Amino acid sequence: MKKLLKACIVDDDSIYRFTMVKTLESTQLPMDITAFSDGEEVLDFIVANLDKDSELPDVIFLDIDMPVMDGFQFMDAYLKIKDEVVKNITIYMVSSSLDPVDIAKAHKISAISDYIVKPVGSVRLKSIIEALLSEKKEAS
Repeated sequence: MKKLLKACIVDDDSIYRFTMVKTLESTQLPMDITAFSDGEEVLDFIVANLDKDSELPDVIFLDIDMPVMDGFQFMDAYLKIKDEVVKNITIYMVSSSLDPVDIAKAHKISAISDYIVKPVGSVRLKSIIEALLSEKKEAS
């Protein structure tokens, strides 16, 4: 049985979420994709599933600019509970912002794997997902 990667998109733009889901699906890699419209929604989901490895995402594609709880606020809250999370979650900050301050701030947060400028191309997404699937396969 193929390993299934759990991918999570966190963005307040419904068109972008739809586009990301379709782009991820187009890679035809084994994935379960969920989407949330702000950082608080995904944080609540993670907190509710802290000890459920099978429910937690393997990767989060996190927008910066969102209402309720933005990407940086999410990261502040996530870092406080990270040690309680039973799964290592890979987080990519994904934003249309080219502001050097945003980019530098994201790079200073060790739990963020990389900063990706929107739109994210299918080649880049496929590369990320393939690498994560490979890591997952090696870990099992």
